[in-house]
Amino acid sequence: MIGREKEVKELNKLYDRNRAELIAVYGRRRVGKTYLIDETFAGRITFRHAGLSPADEDAKGLLRAQLDHFCNSLILFGMEKSSKPDNWLDAFLLLEQFLQKKDDGSRQLVFLDELPWLDTPRSGFIRAFEGFWNNWGCHRKNLMVIVCGSANSWMMNSLINNHGGLYNRVTYEIKLAPFTLRECEAFFQANNIRFSRYDIAQSYMIFGGIPYYLGYFDGEYSLAQNVDRMIFARNAKLKDEYDRLYQSVFINPDTEKTIVTFLATRNAGYTRKEIAEKLGLSDGGRLSKNLNALIASDFVVKYVPFGMGKREEHYKVVDPFCLFYLHFAQEINGGSEAFWQENVTAQPVVTWRGLAFEHVCFNHILQIKKALGISGVITSASAWSKREDDQEGTQIDLLLTRNDNVLNMCEIKYYGGKFTVKKDDYLTLLGRQEILMGKVSPKMTIRSTLITTYGLTQNEYSGVFTNVITLDDLFAE
Repeated sequence: MIGREKEVKELNKLYDRNRAELIAVYGRRRVGKTYLIDETFAGRITFRHAGLSPADEDAKGLLRAQLDHFCNSLILFGMEKSSKPDNWLDAFLLLEQFLQKKDDGSRQLVFLDELPWLDTPRSGFIRAFEGFWNNWGCHRKNLMVIVCGSANSWMMNSLINNHGGLYNRVTYEIKLAPFTLRECEAFFQANNIRFSRYDIAQSYMIFGGIPYYLGYFDGEYSLAQNVDRMIFARNAKLKDEYDRLYQSVFINPDTEKTIVTFLATRNAGYTRKEIAEKLGLSDGGRLSKNLNALIASDFVVKYVPFGMGKREEHYKVVDPFCLFYLHFAQEINGGSEAFWQENVTAQPVVTWRGLAFEHVCFNHILQIKKALGISGVITSASAWSKREDDQEGTQIDLLLTRNDNVLNMCEIKYYGGKFTVKKDDYLTLLGRQEILMGKVSPKMTIRSTLITTYGLTQNEYSGVFTNVITLDDLFAE
């Protein structure tokens, strides 16, 4: 298994404890939650079950289908055939009886995958699960229950932050993150796929370090050929992935999709007020629920741009696959089957790479801090732009505000070779420094920092950068 060393160690430690454990594992769909549990506990799972996708069933018959499927899973793991349960209270009673019969004093591991899918409307699932754990499960020292779900907002609201009978019942939680660049490289190497770090960074711009997507790469083909095969070809494996993502995570995904489509039109994102006004949505509880669900699902982040107050909180799309799909939706749904190979050097793709590389950097702040030698310094990351006018040099890709009174003003450049600072670049950077100096405390030191692929060409203007971070730095642990 690539990466996940920390998670595997944590899970095994929990398995070895002599106490009841209720563990929640959540994260973006396709990030590898199920694989993590399967590989970590191979041969040690007493019972496992995965919910049926609500997108695949008629709503009226979904509860019956879920209950029948749960009973069938119990039978597959050795339960004697019995009458099908009529509700979730009866279903969990069957599970309790099954576990009691198999109990020999050793650790019993129950794995319930896609838990949010089991909670169909008016099913009483949460109440029944609460009864199963509070009345029976939590009193059995040899019982370990692991629940997984991709609907992160459900996992947070209904389980982890539950204010009812499941309040504070989750004994441990793991939010599984996508692979880093380093882990992507290790994945490709383990699968005999030879890409340069330049190409691995591009794959991250598209697929965002999601193991499920990386699994479709074929080492016989170039990066561009793989992208066409996976996304642009007529029967590409991921051509419909964007819609499937939303259907699997949100009950009624149309509003969330509309919000994400709008947010993706500006790299810095929009304020809540702008979202409500532009989309004609009521600025109330429903919008809060939609935005919080998108944040919980790792499609969107909320942040305060540098120099602004909390009222200017922005929402921006950060999921690379969603951004890529929306940027090239027209070509994906009706363009050439070899679009990426044909346009790999075209200006629209080159421009997209520049923006996408910024997202790669935002997802590797820890590596950037390590390269700067400030891993232990408390730091906040943000972007800044001055949208009220069209002045040159009023946008800053990344700002690292440090509590050691230093501000790193980062310029992000994705180039095929070393970056060369020209006179215009030099003057622009000086102008940005001057603007920042007027906005920060006099005790702050501003350092211009370049984040690029292969480094900096030394010339009369290169000294404007105090620090230079390269692609290799982003591949650090």
